[in-house]
Amino acid sequence: MAAGKAALAAAMIMMMGSCSIYRKYHRPEDLPTDSLYRAELVPEAMETDEPDTSSLGYMSWEELFTDPCLQDLIRKGLDNNVDLQSAILRVEQAKANLSAARWAYAPSINLAPQGGLNSINAENASWSYNLGGSVSWDVDLFGSLLNAKRGAQATLLQQQAYQQAVRSQLIATIANTYFSLLMLDEQVRISGENVTIFEEQVRAMEAMLKTGKTNENAVTQARANLYGLEASYADLLRQQKETENALCSLLGQPSMPIVRGTLEEQTVPSEISVGIPLQLLSNRPDVYQAEMALASAYYTTNQARSAFYPSLNLSGSAGWTNSLGQAITNPAGWLMSALGQLAIPVFNQNKLRANLKVSKAGEEIALLNYRQALLNAGEQVNNALYAVEIAQEMYDKHMSQVKDLERTVQTSEMLYERSTGTYLELLSARQSLLSAQLNAVADQFTRLQSVVSLYQALGGGKE
Repeated sequence: MAAGKAALAAAMIMMMGSCSIYRKYHRPEDLPTDSLYRAELVPEAMETDEPDTSSLGYMSWEELFTDPCLQDLIRKGLDNNVDLQSAILRVEQAKANLSAARWAYAPSINLAPQGGLNSINAENASWSYNLGGSVSWDVDLFGSLLNAKRGAQATLLQQQAYQQAVRSQLIATIANTYFSLLMLDEQVRISGENVTIFEEQVRAMEAMLKTGKTNENAVTQARANLYGLEASYADLLRQQKETENALCSLLGQPSMPIVRGTLEEQTVPSEISVGIPLQLLSNRPDVYQAEMALASAYYTTNQARSAFYPSLNLSGSAGWTNSLGQAITNPAGWLMSALGQLAIPVFNQNKLRANLKVSKAGEEIALLNYRQALLNAGEQVNNALYAVEIAQEMYDKHMSQVKDLERTVQTSEMLYERSTGTYLELLSARQSLLSAQLNAVADQFTRLQSVVSLYQALGGGKE
């Protein structure tokens, strides 16, 4: 009686200890979500915990990028990009693994028919056969198969998040490369116009040299500046072609000219909302991927715990044979057997404890990676928000600089033609104007790039 009570008590303790094995993964509560956004950048983000569907991250890429040429390029990239196609295939692999984990609950059935020819003293040969089969079923007493299935589900979600991360990155990269190409187009146009102006000026100064209205030093200085400008113009043309080639590579197509619009035609939302920090948990694919990696590690730890408990396997076999009696008479009949096997780990406890420690350490690493993914997400949002604001301010300042320098160039040209100003003053004014014009173009690109970065940082581009 005492032994029975002890066994019952041990069984109760075992069942109580195994309760945690069946628990589903829950997101950790002590996450740094309240301080992901800097308050001075998005004060409205701290006022509510309700989802804000007006956030830039919820906007479809077709709404954000209104240029039809860019939309066509993004569609081509989504259809043909090699990295995205590989991510899609990884999702298919994860789905197959999940299907296998679900089928692990079902019995395993095997057929093993046999046949042979028997003879005694090379006479009276007889044919014998055995049409048999076997079945085996692992009973999931302590959640080993359950946690394996849940782990496979988490892995599938992780791969789907990876696919979405690749998709979001692809959309952002195509958009940024396209905007880079438009920026180079504008810089090539401005530089080309300046080359033409400098060429005309060199010709005019060479004519003035023949009439004695200028000196040779001014002519050689003008010609040297023209050569430098032509070299910069040639380098811009090189960058333009290389950017086209890079964009074609993203689209999964051979290098060819890209049909495109202009930088002035590009628009961005006049008001940008980022929503509350917790939205990063559901929108950003890399954050969600890190969380699913944590969930997968959690279920791996549960599997390591379940290995401490007994496992039950039920098996049986059945078949029809004609080899029950003498080989000459060949009587036939059924053969059946059944077996139940309970395996209790006894001598491999050290290995099981080691596996559990390894699993727990892996879970802690996954948790650290998840926390860091959240911090990285907040950093990227803050940087992108600040970049959008500063890019607009820089553009306004550079445009004011351009207007003043245009007046300066006009004045310098008048003074030089009247011989009351020097060529050095005119050259300095024109070089400053060219630099300011190129800077203003770069600011336009930077603003577009910052909006794209913010869109990606908020998890934009979801299917």
